[in-house]
Amino acid sequence: MDEFDDDSGTIFRDVTLLALAAFVAMVLMLLPFLNPGAEAESEADGITDPGNVIIELLWTPERDADIDLWVKAPQGIPVGFPNKGNAVVNLLRDDLGLFQDLTDINYEIVYSRGIMAGEWIVNVQAYRLEDPIQPEPVTVQVVVSVKREGEDRPTPILEKEVELRYPRHETTVFRFALTGKGALVHGSVNDVRVSLIREYAQAQLRSREIRPDG
Repeated sequence: MDEFDDDSGTIFRDVTLLALAAFVAMVLMLLPFLNPGAEAESEADGITDPGNVIIELLWTPERDADIDLWVKAPQGIPVGFPNKGNAVVNLLRDDLGLFQDLTDINYEIVYSRGIMAGEWIVNVQAYRLEDPIQPEPVTVQVVVSVKREGEDRPTPILEKEVELRYPRHETTVFRFALTGKGALVHGSVNDVRVSLIREYAQAQLRSREIRPDG
């Protein structure tokens, strides 16, 4: 009887240890899914920031307006919704307003790979407003940030609100110059108007003219 009790106790302990080991292994496998705070902390630390020069466009989430962000780096043709990227910058998000939008914000963002010295130009355009006949003006906010070498998070350097009054209204928000290390050149900031949409269209025409036949 004592020998049976010893065997039963050993089996019970073995089963308990195996169950405990299985439970620990399961918890370890599920930790990435049970700890979303780690991902949020990484984002807060700037680890997931995609680029160095970051331009953001925001407008009222209740407005079903399609506002477009256009950016021209010191080299290359302007980047916007028909041309989402070149060797320097990319349009990461093209927001169409409320159309097929699963988020509660109206937001577009352009970012660069590296910091290119020279003049940067930031334009916005009201591609579509709710009522094309009697449009209600929409106020948009543009923020320019720079993440310099050795920094974990981008630093906002320019911020401005502008009003777009009618469909296809394009305006220049910022023209500014950066050094190769991402410093804002003193006295370089202005909003002298230039149409990036026209410049992009002209670049497309030139490329078609020089394209070889066939």
